[in-house]
Amino acid sequence: MGEVHRLIHEHGVEGAKALATTKNERLAIEAAAALLGEDESRLGITHAGFAMTSLPHKRIEETLWRREGHRTTLLVESGRDRRGNLVGVPYGSFARLILLYLQTEAVRTGSPEVELGRSMKGWMGRMSLTTGGRTYQLVTEQARRISACRLTFFTERNGGEARHNGAFVQDAISFAGVIDNDQPSLWQDKVRLDDGFWRSLKEHPVPVREEAIRAISTRSLAIDVYIWLAYRLHSLAKPTVVSWAAIHGQFGAGFKLVRQIKPTFLEALKLALAVYPEAHVEPDQNGITLYPSSPAVPRQEARRLGLG
Repeated sequence: MGEVHRLIHEHGVEGAKALATTKNERLAIEAAAALLGEDESRLGITHAGFAMTSLPHKRIEETLWRREGHRTTLLVESGRDRRGNLVGVPYGSFARLILLYLQTEAVRTGSPEVELGRSMKGWMGRMSLTTGGRTYQLVTEQARRISACRLTFFTERNGGEARHNGAFVQDAISFAGVIDNDQPSLWQDKVRLDDGFWRSLKEHPVPVREEAIRAISTRSLAIDVYIWLAYRLHSLAKPTVVSWAAIHGQFGAGFKLVRQIKPTFLEALKLALAVYPEAHVEPDQNGITLYPSSPAVPRQEARRLGLG
């Protein structure tokens, strides 16, 4: 049982929140409470590459995004619209939630074709997102960026280097305009994952708890940390120290110095642990010590989709 879950167990949700001394501690308690309030667990799937690297957290002006993690490097290049203008690199929580939905549905159905529905409202409902004008705008923008960008994964294997070039989807998630209440509508009710990305996803899936990510869905760094822990902890044979320099290399976009990321990362870690209470992790001055832990998703649930 994690620290936040223990507080809730001993004092109740409101009592635990009363003991919180910072906003982030209250957010962690609320995230843990949201997870405890779920009646059933829903399996989510993401590519292992996103456990070792990540998309930007904020809008960037650069046309090429590069992140390097444990034996993995990710390049994401902005696509262009029909006029030749740059669309931009996908970023933030909404990009991550859209990709989680596409990957989960593809693996769940065993098909690279993913149902969207005819309306934006219906699609957002499938992603458990609240509907509203601002949210529609954010989802629409990230869907366009995801549709247009190109990506390359480099992975070290047996002393060599494997390279995967491709995209997230074959065709654009395109919008026909607006319908009632200024809700965007979709041209198509399905989208197909890029063949190379689909093959790689089937070879390297990471099971996560969908409701866990939803509970921390407004914090993109916390999502990345949760996925990283879900990927690494259950496969460890012994305690493993990840240095602050390595943490900075993987998660430190926007932080020039290693020491600058520590407070922000520790806040994100606290949120991630609030929705992954089985995780055993200890930060100290040298870095983060990861201990062998139970998986974020029980193995029997993962096996139902042939993932374990």
